Amino acid sequence: MRIVLLGPPGAGKGTQAKLLVEKFGIVQISTGDILRKAIAQENVLGSQVNSYVLKGELVPDSLMVDLIRERLNEKDCRNGFVLDGFPRTLEQAKALDALFKELGFSISCVVEVQAPLEEIIKRLILRWSCPNCGSVYHLENNPPKEKGICDICGLPLVQREDDKEDLIRRRYHTYQELTEPLSEYYAKKGVLIQVDGMKGISDLGNILAFRLLEREKTFKR
Repeated sequence: MRIVLLGPPGAGKGTQAKLLVEKFGIVQISTGDILRKAIAQENVLGSQVNSYVLKGELVPDSLMVDLIRERLNEKDCRNGFVLDGFPRTLEQAKALDALFKELGFSISCVVEVQAPLEEIIKRLILRWSCPNCGSVYHLENNPPKEKGICDICGLPLVQREDDKEDLIRRRYHTYQELTEPLSEYYAKKGVLIQVDGMKGISDLGNILAFRLLEREKTFKR
């Protein structure tokens, strides 16, 4: 399966991607992880990426396409993947179509996880993570055993700059303006599945896995 995940920041795309990876034995490609890795390298490219992320703006298409092309060419993508965080614009969607054609890939489906802004704010402002191992905690739903400390590494947890309320609102409105039109684009292609991100993680994961399997059966017929 080659699955594209859409949805506003904090809708639960990353969590569902991990469940799909476990369910279908494919790899997760998170553009957030790719961007953070570029930033951590502290080179010219990383500095360019960081300047956009800190302002809550999208990284330019040309830059994102190059990063995605590099990742999709890696061997672990050949048996399927979940693409989380790309495309975010119609131009990126068209570039992704061209890239898939170049690589001999086809999209199995596009999943849009939906959630309202106020719920997203509640989720993200309480999200903290470990700067070393990447473990993610929620201060209400999944708190660390010791306040402010990673259960695994024992290091102080940090909050991402773009998880603060003003940037969350800006990112959400950017999503509405630039990314929601992708729903119509993929619906016309007959590959769109929409799911309610307000459901519990396990319930949503089970619903999504069932719908994906049903779609695969239909496709194979």
